[in-house]
Amino acid sequence: MEILGATLRVCVDDIETAIPFYERLAGGKALRFERAGVHVAAVGCFLLMSGPAAELDVLRKVAATNAVQDVEEAGRVLAEMSADIVAGPLPTPVGRNLIARHPDGAVYEYADRRATV
Repeated sequence: MEILGATLRVCVDDIETAIPFYERLAGGKALRFERAGVHVAAVGCFLLMSGPAAELDVLRKVAATNAVQDVEEAGRVLAEMSADIVAGPLPTPVGRNLIARHPDGAVYEYADRRATV
């Protein structure tokens, strides 16, 4: 498994106000979607999230999102290394993801951009 990059997760109160700042900072347009009542905007290496406090409390527990070529492979490698697969692999608007708790207790999302069948 190779980690291709990481995305910083940022919870914001007002996503509409935050998006222009991050678009200018990252030099690109936001890819917007909604999931489980949370508004999300991917801008460069930032993943902005805004929504109900209870949902954001859960999302804040995930330190970052790691891009990988194949989530299935990542899950196998992580399990072999004694990580706990908390959720997934599951389809997302842009591919698949899983959530893993590392042996040190840190929680990360792993995501690929493979289309789901």
